[in-house]
Amino acid sequence: MKKITKHYTDTLNYELEKTARLMRMLSIQFFEKLQITLSIDEYAALDTISCHDGICQRDLAKLILKDRANTGRILNSLEDKGLVTRFVDTKNNRLVRKMAITEAGYKMLININKKIESYVFETKQIVTEQEIDAVYASLKRLRERFESMIELKI
Repeated sequence: MKKITKHYTDTLNYELEKTARLMRMLSIQFFEKLQITLSIDEYAALDTISCHDGICQRDLAKLILKDRANTGRILNSLEDKGLVTRFVDTKNNRLVRKMAITEAGYKMLININKKIESYVFETKQIVTEQEIDAVYASLKRLRERFESMIELKI
């Protein structure tokens, strides 16, 4: 029998996936601890919309890496909470539903960001600012290369 020299658990893919899952679990626990009423996905969508006023659902889905159906559910929830509003506009001579963050949405986002500052501070006690910058830059380069290799079907 041939011996396997490298296992999946010894790959960059495994480390990235495991780290991402742990970060998500940590974020969910942190949101619960701070009694933040939005889910991580709702927060990510709200924050992204605040940075891209007038974004359409398809483009939002690509940025938050969710399929359009899941993105629609997230948007319905945010709209029901009065945090985003949707409106009809044209894009490439077609009618498209776009969205914008409401005043209540901005207030919620500012409130959440103030609450999670302590989380960011705790992270900086585990790793230095320089290490965070280096990891961020490396991950961004890696993500950009992956994006050029993959066809997102969102």
